[in-house]
Amino acid sequence: MNPTLITPAFFVHEKAICESQKIGEGTRIWGFSHVLPGAVIGKGCNLGEHVFVENHVSIGNGCTIKNGVSLWDKVTLEDDVFVGPHAVFTNDMNPRAFSKKGQAGFLPTHVCRGATIGANATIVCGVTIGEYAFVGAGAVVTRDVAPYTLVVGNPARAIGKVDKSGNRLDN
Repeated sequence: MNPTLITPAFFVHEKAICESQKIGEGTRIWGFSHVLPGAVIGKGCNLGEHVFVENHVSIGNGCTIKNGVSLWDKVTLEDDVFVGPHAVFTNDMNPRAFSKKGQAGFLPTHVCRGATIGANATIVCGVTIGEYAFVGAGAVVTRDVAPYTLVVGNPARAIGKVDKSGNRLDN
């Protein structure tokens, strides 16, 4: 009699490292990604290649995190957030190699339900990106983004409103 293999309710590519036990059903973690043991990832998420998720990160259900994204301590993504390839998050306002603050010295970043962060955008720590907001590719977000707002540029500035699908409302 052969033992029955119990398959996990989520997928981890053979070339990925997933140390967390808090991964939701249907989530996929692709090659060369690393999820630390304290991370929490919801159901139905997709983490592309070369994604790094630190210990004190929370990812909601239905999120897509494209290739090359690192999510550092104190980053929270609510449900249905899209993070484009090579987007950057920070968690330290004044990092110094010789000054090790630890997690207590980091600022939280909060990305609300349904928000989109475009490719190569930079999200400076301590901000909140509102529900269904849209951060354009390459934008540098240095302050809060209101819900349903489209921001672009460096520093990011509001140029319009979007609906839940990301369509411009003010064309």
